[in-house]
Amino acid sequence: MEKRSRSFRVLSVFFALFVLFLYGPILTIGILSFQGPQGGLTFPMNGVSLHWFRDLFQEQSVGDIWGSFRRSFALGFMVMITTVVVSVLGGLAFRKRFGGATVLFYLAIASLVIPSILVSLGVGLIFNQLGLPIHWASSGFGSQLTWTLPFGLLIMFAVFNRFDKSYEEAARDQGASAWQTFAHVVLPIIAPSLLGVALFGFTLSYDEFARTLLTAGSYNTLPLEIFGMTTNVTTPVIFALGTLTTIFSFCIIAVFFVAVWFMSRRKGKVSDAGKGMV
Repeated sequence: MEKRSRSFRVLSVFFALFVLFLYGPILTIGILSFQGPQGGLTFPMNGVSLHWFRDLFQEQSVGDIWGSFRRSFALGFMVMITTVVVSVLGGLAFRKRFGGATVLFYLAIASLVIPSILVSLGVGLIFNQLGLPIHWASSGFGSQLTWTLPFGLLIMFAVFNRFDKSYEEAARDQGASAWQTFAHVVLPIIAPSLLGVALFGFTLSYDEFARTLLTAGSYNTLPLEIFGMTTNVTTPVIFALGTLTTIFSFCIIAVFFVAVWFMSRRKGKVSDAGKGMV
């Protein structure tokens, strides 16, 4: 019993250190962003105020913070939609056995083990050789899909691998077409998983740096803009930017969680109503 208690304490300390290591930098940036007007980039703090948050919304002498934010948001939305659509289509395709399925599967997830900077370099070279412009909405979009699509495909493969086909058979027995079966039976069941794929797609794109470094062209996304600011901004305004972007990320995650909760609750009500009718 004493040995088990000692093991529990050791694991508790290890977990606490892990949480501190994970969220400590975020808390540090959040605290330092509330420095006074004369504050610097390190502790101890010189006063407490919202000065640097106000300064963030004024015209900056360097960079294009809000332009880069809009580009990252638009790119994340584009990547999210594409990842969801292609992942669902891929999951549906892999439900049926076909020649070369194993090879295609490994090719689809191979980019996860390739260094991100090499993927960025390769996509940039391809666009350059084809005479296409290097731009965040084209080459940047393509390079980020090599990061988000494998995760989306892996999720949908797992979902459809344990999907009960009897639901589809029952719908077809009632005269539903293939499209009606998908839209009214399959899609509502996999909807929470689709939200997970969408969340993966958006968040992975929103903060991606390495795969965008050589494919964004002349206009930075937000991660590239923040990296550039670290070399020439010497005030806590960069911490204020980090705090706001972190809050924005958590808000996006919260919206997806609320959507999943709402859909699960609605699904439960429909299920209870069906049982009552029986």
